[in-house]
Amino acid sequence: MERLPEVPSPLVDRFGRVHTDLRFSLTDRCNLRCTYCMPAEGLNWLPRAEILTDDEVVRLVRIGTERLGITEVRLTGGEPLLRRGLPGLVARLSALDPAPELSITTNGIGLARSAVALREAGLSRVNVSLDTVRPERFAEITRRDRIKDVLAGLSAARDAGLNPVKINAVPVRGVNDDEIVDLAEHGYQMRFIESMPLDAQGAWDRDRMVTAAEVLDRLGERFELVPVGRQDNAPAEEWRIAGTDALVGVIASVTRPFCGTCDRVRLTADGQLRNCLFATEESDLRSLLRRGADDATVEGAWRTSVGGKGPGHAINSPEFRRPERPMSAIGG
Repeated sequence: MERLPEVPSPLVDRFGRVHTDLRFSLTDRCNLRCTYCMPAEGLNWLPRAEILTDDEVVRLVRIGTERLGITEVRLTGGEPLLRRGLPGLVARLSALDPAPELSITTNGIGLARSAVALREAGLSRVNVSLDTVRPERFAEITRRDRIKDVLAGLSAARDAGLNPVKINAVPVRGVNDDEIVDLAEHGYQMRFIESMPLDAQGAWDRDRMVTAAEVLDRLGERFELVPVGRQDNAPAEEWRIAGTDALVGVIASVTRPFCGTCDRVRLTADGQLRNCLFATEESDLRSLLRRGADDATVEGAWRTSVGGKGPGHAINSPEFRRPERPMSAIGG
């Protein structure tokens, strides 16, 4: 039996950033076809044999928490609620010692029937992607008429105690940027995210991106915003709507990058480690697992990958290169 250190050494890159937040994609599949994410016909999904098994997911998270100091795990996709037996997997992850804080990013479809089970299994909170509150527009953006399911999922998550329930919205000029105030008044914590060049079609257009400054200007026309700042190394800058408990945040990955405080590392559904959302290279941890590598070897590969992380994604420089994988295959 391998002897583990009582306190794991921090997972540090060459710039001194300590990584404690793991974003783990459970599937690249999705039951929506959002126009800014993928084509109407969908994508070529990963073969099931290439997807990590539950045992492999649990092992990688265990290595992360025991050996690398990971304290938070966000389950993503694709659409993670499509993963069969998800509550059972969450229960196994929450039973680890030390156990990470577990959250999920979802489109909300299926959340109404799974929120209670996920909460009982150990899930702490949920982020739901919702770009409009108008049914006709939802159908146009997602190519599916499912907004009632999403709204029911939001309500079920709140009732189950998966709080705070947060909504992620990507405002796009000429598509849904007239709903910024409406979304902020919807009763959940809002996160407005600048659109990023991670769509499968390669159609991202900077001119259609609604910047964080524009979002705040729109909100400021309706509300008095009191700065809260940024909690720890969280990606969102937050403001409180004066006279209420409501919080709104902006994630300005393009115009106000926060790479200098990034504490995140990502694993794809097929076990590829990415040290940045925009990484153009990956480290294959799945092959190590399936070749019988011990925990120390997997830990070493993980540390080597993070050790080589660059200073930032360089999205605003001529040297920027889009990653080959789209967002649905990387995980949020």
